[in-house]
Amino acid sequence: MMKPLKRVVIGTRNEGKLSELIGLLGSSGVELLGLSSFEGIPEIPEDGSTFKENASNKASAYARLTGNWALADDSGLVVPALGGRPGVFSARFAGEDASDAENTAKLLKEMRDLVGESRSACFVCEMAVAAPSGDVVFRSEGRCDGTIAHKPSGINGFGYDPVFVPEGFSETFGELSEKVKSGISHRSAAASKIADFFVGITGQPT
Repeated sequence: MMKPLKRVVIGTRNEGKLSELIGLLGSSGVELLGLSSFEGIPEIPEDGSTFKENASNKASAYARLTGNWALADDSGLVVPALGGRPGVFSARFAGEDASDAENTAKLLKEMRDLVGESRSACFVCEMAVAAPSGDVVFRSEGRCDGTIAHKPSGINGFGYDPVFVPEGFSETFGELSEKVKSGISHRSAAASKIADFFVGITGQPT
């Protein structure tokens, strides 16, 4: 018999991402835990060719390793003028152990001669939910279109947030409040579908 959906392991040790997801999913009636709550759980490599493949692989592995339901995501920045890069390499654009600042600096350097519509970009987020057996039972996608600023602004968020200006705004994600960002972000769009899936199983009203 499948374990009831009461606890979900979120497949990340990134405290910024964990906090954001708990904020987005906290009303869905399940207990949400990060990987830091479990000892001896290895990092699952993001070696797939797509965001969807990486999210599914991680969710499946973390579910089997913890014996719990698991949620994993893979998200990144897609810049058409750069051939879709950084894409699935967003977190390691400047190298395997690169910091957010180093990744952002590399992005801005590669885009330094681009202007106007050539600076268009979008954040994409793919999420997957796996049952304790490791079977992926639900997937969702979210997207947020915008442009890349010429220099970082703001200290909120993480990753490329200080240089991403969402469509319809003049401020970067790094300048916008968490409340505003949570209503328009790619992760928010994907998480809202996950929350509906959880509620559909638990019957917990949002």
